[in-house]
Amino acid sequence: MSRINTNVSSLIAQRNLASQQQSLSKSLERLSTGLAINRGSDDPAGLIASEKLRSEKASITSAIGNAQRADQVVNIAEGGLQELNSLLVEVQGLVGQSANDAGLSADEKNANQLQIDSILQTIDRIASTTSFQGTKLLNGTYDFTISGQSGNVTDFSINAAKLDHNGTRDVAVVVTNSAQHGSLYLSVGGTGLDLTSAGASFTFELGGLKGSRQFTFASGTTLASVATAVNTFKDVTGVSATASGNFLKIKTTDFGSDQFVSFKLTNAGGQAGQVQFGSSINENAASTIGATSFASVTNAIRDEGQDIGATINGIAATSKGRTATINTDFLNLSLTLSAGGAQALSSFSAFTITGGGAKFNLGPNVDILNQVSIGVKNVAARNLGNGDVGYLSQLGAGGSANVADGDVAAAQKIVNASIDQISTLRGRLGAFQKNVIGATIQSLNVALENTSAAESSIRDTDFAQQTAALTRSQVLVSAATNVLSLANSAPQSVLRLLQ
Repeated sequence: MSRINTNVSSLIAQRNLASQQQSLSKSLERLSTGLAINRGSDDPAGLIASEKLRSEKASITSAIGNAQRADQVVNIAEGGLQELNSLLVEVQGLVGQSANDAGLSADEKNANQLQIDSILQTIDRIASTTSFQGTKLLNGTYDFTISGQSGNVTDFSINAAKLDHNGTRDVAVVVTNSAQHGSLYLSVGGTGLDLTSAGASFTFELGGLKGSRQFTFASGTTLASVATAVNTFKDVTGVSATASGNFLKIKTTDFGSDQFVSFKLTNAGGQAGQVQFGSSINENAASTIGATSFASVTNAIRDEGQDIGATINGIAATSKGRTATINTDFLNLSLTLSAGGAQALSSFSAFTITGGGAKFNLGPNVDILNQVSIGVKNVAARNLGNGDVGYLSQLGAGGSANVADGDVAAAQKIVNASIDQISTLRGRLGAFQKNVIGATIQSLNVALENTSAAESSIRDTDFAQQTAALTRSQVLVSAATNVLSLANSAPQSVLRLLQ
């Protein structure tokens, strides 16, 4: 080295020292923050990927919180419904006790009625006060609202429906198979019995889903009188009768494939006539195919009813009697059609769902696919029961089904229907809590684990690697510093040439 204006060795040493100091600084930063990526320049692609993963983690964490909040809401609603169930069971006992007419005094019946009145008031109070953070849960706040209900629909239950923001959902029904009673037609060739055997009687046994009865009639008995006798026991047998001209129509009291009517002729008494099945197309007319004469009836003749066949919004419904049900991710409801609507092969708009329901966002994205909804109806006494049997409020003092002087049999039917409704609602909420909320929380926790692991592998510091890099940088900085000192002192050798 014979030049002193430009010390190239020093510049080289300075450059390497700066590089090693930068490496040492980066190692110290990564070790002190625990992050391998602290700014975009550290790893541009890694920064983009890790920020997206961080966003997903935040969304998943929020979804877990939402699911846990939904679980708390359902817990509070379930607590109120559980108490209602207990109260209804108590009403059931009081109704059964009050039916023992000869064994209870009027004062005891009045005392039972006072208890029922108190229970009904408690049911209404629980329905109106059960709440979560001030939002009522059992007073219909989370029930679905509809408009344009068809006259063909007598009852419905919307369990869940996904709606877009401020959206609606039309419910369209196509009846593909008519609901039918089990039905048999007895033809005797006239409007009354005409037994040819002296002193004989016309004896037959009728059976249905609820039970059976044997009936015996003398010659000259009109078909209208036979129908009246059969109808006296329809609550026992589940079978009713109607006289029309030369026919006695015997049919089940309800629709559906589980309903049946059975006719067994014990003694014809010389009566001429025949048994025909109801038409498979129109039960109100006797079948034109096949008829069995009374003389040939050796075994019971039986006809079963038929469940309605229908599609709702293009989905094949499961059915029982006049009730059709669908359960999809977007719509879960059941419809009970009127007798006319259930027997006519037609299509119609049942109603339009305009809003309502308890909506929870249980996924990381805010969209309809990540939302779930569930309907919770108003469980006040006036809403428990149905149009066929009546409503729980009718058990109150002065109501048609009160236990002091009302129809106790009707009261029991109402209580049974009310218990079924509350139990079904509790079961539905329980299934939602277990199979939707519980499964969602588990799934989201796994997703959070995996997303965190992916983000960590990109962004977090590998301490083993960085401590090794730190040690290396420290050694190189120390060496570069010493080399720089030597390089700076090298030009001093030129002074020897000047001596």
